[in-house]
Amino acid sequence: MGALDAVLATIDTDLGRSLDRLFAFLRIPSVSTDPAYKDQCRLAADHIAADLGSIGFTTSVRPTAGHPVVIASAGNGAGPRVLFYGHYDVQPVDPLDLWETPPFEPRIATLPGGRKTIVARGACDDKGQVMTFVEACRAFRSVTGRLPLGVTVIIEGEEECGSKNLPALVAASAAELKADIALVCDTNMWDLSTPAITTSLRGLVYDEVKITAADRDLHSGLFGGAAQNPIRVLTKILAAIHDDNGRITIPGFYDGVRELPPEIRRQWEALGLTAESFLGQVGLRVPAGEKDRLLIEQLSSRPTCDVNGIVGGYTGEGSKTVIPSQASAKVSFRLVGDQNPDKVPPAKDPATATDPLASAYGKWTAVENSGLAIAEAATLLTIPGRKCANGRAVPLQNADWAKFVQGLRDAGMAAYKAAQSKNQDNIVEAAGTITEACANCHDKYREKPNLADRCK
Repeated sequence: MGALDAVLATIDTDLGRSLDRLFAFLRIPSVSTDPAYKDQCRLAADHIAADLGSIGFTTSVRPTAGHPVVIASAGNGAGPRVLFYGHYDVQPVDPLDLWETPPFEPRIATLPGGRKTIVARGACDDKGQVMTFVEACRAFRSVTGRLPLGVTVIIEGEEECGSKNLPALVAASAAELKADIALVCDTNMWDLSTPAITTSLRGLVYDEVKITAADRDLHSGLFGGAAQNPIRVLTKILAAIHDDNGRITIPGFYDGVRELPPEIRRQWEALGLTAESFLGQVGLRVPAGEKDRLLIEQLSSRPTCDVNGIVGGYTGEGSKTVIPSQASAKVSFRLVGDQNPDKVPPAKDPATATDPLASAYGKWTAVENSGLAIAEAATLLTIPGRKCANGRAVPLQNADWAKFVQGLRDAGMAAYKAAQSKNQDNIVEAAGTITEACANCHDKYREKPNLADRCK
C-alpha cells in the first residue's frame, strides 16, 4: 500500500476523533460581526493555532485592529509550497427560532434518503473546510512523519464582515506568506457527489443605506398621508436598482465586466446546470438574474446586487401604527473582472445624493420631504389651541390667517407633487409658490415690531 493509501486509511480509521475535534471548534461562537463575541473570536483563533501546533506547525496569533489572524507553517523542503486560507469566524445565527437545535451545539442529522450531515453554525462555512485540511495534515504526519510539501496556513477572523484588516497584515507578512499555489477551501462542490475545483471567486462590496425623514417617529393616525415614510423612499430606491430584465441600473456599474471567452461559455453550457436542479432544492423555479445569461453565468461570472436586510418601523409582536423616522438597508454587491467600486461615478448634480444607490432619486426625495414638511407645518397651524411666538393661540377665525395657512399647505403639496413628477419646471414653479406664501407670512405676521401685535 502506497503512502497516500495509508493516509486515506488513517483518515477513515480516525474519523470519530476527527469529528470530536471539529465539534469542539464548532462549539465556539466566533461571530465576527457582533462585538459581544470578541472574546469568543480570540478563543477560536487560539484554539485552531493550538491544534496546528499539536501536529508540528510553528504557529502565531497575530493581532489586528479587529479580530486576530492565525499564521502557521511547516515543512521547508525544496519542493513547491502551498498557502492554505480559511476563516474561523461565522455568520450571526438569527433568526434563532428557525434552528431545530442550538446553533453552537453540533450534531449529526440524517436527511431524507439516508445522507448524514453535520448541523451547526460554521459547519460548512468555514470551520468544516478548515478542519478537513488540518485533518489531512494530521494524517500525513501520523503515517509518514512529515508533510508531502511545504505548507503555510493563514486563518482569519473577519471574513464574514469584509476582511477589512486582512490586507494590511498580508502586506506586512508577504515574505513568510510567499507560496507557489494558494488554496481557498471556502467553496462549493458541483453537486452532492461531484467535487469541484474553484479557480476564481467574485469579490464583495457591502454597504448600508439609511434614509431619514421626520426628526422622530410619528403616529400614522395624525400624520399618515402627509408625512414622508422613509421605508417607502428606501424601497423605491432599492426596487430601482434592477430593471425588468434583472440588470443592475446603477450608472457605470458594469464598467470592467468582461464577457466569457466563447470556449468557456460552451463548456459551461455543456454542464447542463438548470434552474430546476439548482433552484428547485430551495423551493424556487425562476432565476432572478439577467435574463439573457445562463444560470451558471449568473452564479459565477456576472456581478450582482442583493439586499441582505431591511430595518424600519415597528417589528415587534402585535401592532403599532408608526411612521418611522428612519429606515435602513444592508446591501451587498458581488463584483467580477476589473470592476472597481471607487470608480462608480457619483451624481453630477450637487443637489443629488452621492451614493450611487440613491443618485437617481436623491434630489427628488429631498424636494418631496421639504414639500411635505411645509404642508405638515401648515396643518399644525390649524390645530385649535396651537400657540404662536407671542404665546397666544393661532387666530383660526382670522380670514387672512386661514388664507395664508391654506396657501402654505397648497404650496407644500405642490412641491411634493412636482418632485414626484420629476419635472424640473414644476419644481421651479412650486418653489416660487412656496416663496410667495412664506413672504406673505413674513410681511403680515413676522415683521410686526411688537410681538403682542402678531397673530391678531
